[in-house]
Amino acid sequence: MMIGERSLDQERREFAARSLLAMPIAGAIMWAVVGVVGVFLPSRAAAMVLFLATGMIAYLGMFLSKFTGENFLDRSRPKNALDTLFFFTVGQSVLTYAIAIPFYLVDHTSLPLTVGILSGTMWLPMSWIIDHWVGLFHGITRTALVVAAWYVFPAHRFVVIPAIIVAIYLVTIAVLVRRERPPAG
Repeated sequence: MMIGERSLDQERREFAARSLLAMPIAGAIMWAVVGVVGVFLPSRAAAMVLFLATGMIAYLGMFLSKFTGENFLDRSRPKNALDTLFFFTVGQSVLTYAIAIPFYLVDHTSLPLTVGILSGTMWLPMSWIIDHWVGLFHGITRTALVVAAWYVFPAHRFVVIPAIIVAIYLVTIAVLVRRERPPAG
């Protein structure tokens, strides 16, 4: 190992020592917007809001990171390979719109189902990165409850599914706040 180079374990500890709150707070806010809009707008208009709101999660997360102490755009912080991996998982979620959009074109009410599940897949690698169960909880619970809600509440998909996702985000945020974090160094 070269001088100044950190091991993967060190980088995992550094990453896990962060609050990791900016993105889930952003996700909760944007999915709440989708749910509120779903109460008042017809489902086709709510679908457009869902596209816009979920597309803005990463940008809102970057903004919120200044207030959570994560500051994603801080260039003075040492590079961490897991930051890159995390942003690749965000990219993975964006690429899954290639699945969501064709289904949306066939049935516009499929959008909360597909985007709700596919964008939640990024939580699985997060569990490994921070060596904590919260990402598995988030991804698996979100998938199961979104699928169930899609079948049980067909007339209210743009309200119930976002409400479920927001509730899961709130639990996730509470767990992240209370989890024992490793020392950064």
